[in-house]
Amino acid sequence: MSMDGVQIKDLKDGMICDGTYILKEVDVKKTAAGKTYIDMTLMDNTGEINAKDWNGNQTTVSRLVQGKLHRVNSKVALWQGSLQMNINSINLSDEQTQNRISEFVPSAPIPPEEMFEMVRAFIDSIGNEDMKKLVKSIYNVNADKLKYYPAAKALHHAIRGGLLYHILTMLQTAKKLKEVYYEIDLDLLYTGVLLHDIMKLRELDSNEVGIAEYSIEGQLIGHIEMGISLIDEKAKELNLNKNVTLLIKHMILSHHYLPEHGSPKSPMFLEAELLHFIDLIDARVYDFNQCYNTIMPGEVTDKIWSLDRRIYRPDY
Repeated sequence: MSMDGVQIKDLKDGMICDGTYILKEVDVKKTAAGKTYIDMTLMDNTGEINAKDWNGNQTTVSRLVQGKLHRVNSKVALWQGSLQMNINSINLSDEQTQNRISEFVPSAPIPPEEMFEMVRAFIDSIGNEDMKKLVKSIYNVNADKLKYYPAAKALHHAIRGGLLYHILTMLQTAKKLKEVYYEIDLDLLYTGVLLHDIMKLRELDSNEVGIAEYSIEGQLIGHIEMGISLIDEKAKELNLNKNVTLLIKHMILSHHYLPEHGSPKSPMFLEAELLHFIDLIDARVYDFNQCYNTIMPGEVTDKIWSLDRRIYRPDY
């Protein structure tokens, strides 16, 4: 056991454990019988787990700080197919430990500065001057946020630096597709990749360790609609070609593919179609790898909500 205790990935049914975890979410609830308890989500750099303090109340919650490290003593139990912590004690960690919080946060596997430079190289490779000017303008303003923002509150790439990592791996996939399908306009596809999720920087409110909540604007409008507004604003500011602006707006608008997923238009040209499927591939690869991290070869997960199925880790 490390000085920080048992990591979430190592928890087992029936284990009594001590550990240091980030309090990601906390809420006071009541049982069907009316008894008050505290419902929590705890996390470290190996995963998340639900936790219950059955003896907790509003006074207990007042001692806890969301987004900070806490020392937890608990008993682990299996509940409806998932592990859960039943809390014996939970206390805010000291300031010296809080200063190490970045060590406890799930993060992209590439350092943020390195990722940003890799993405900048893709931007520099764009030949169309209007597209390059647009992307550079947006990325220069948002450079600091891009180095720590997650791509979501939950689901794929919900990690520190996850948004930039998602963009980078999509760019790398787009580059490889061009080696097979020479018809692809990489300037257009790169621009779509670079801008399709850029307004997640406002759809989400994230702290610098990558823990995010949806903003009011994000809940009422969403990153697709905000992205369209941003492109309109920048097109006027930079005096961009109208046809270029229209194509980019269509890519952002259609990248979720279906109305029920948030896109009122389906992709109507090749690069818009590819943007959607590269986005989907990248999310699926991430979700499968996250599942594989929770099981051994030859095992099957419980049903995974984001994939709407159980996942098997191959063993041969």
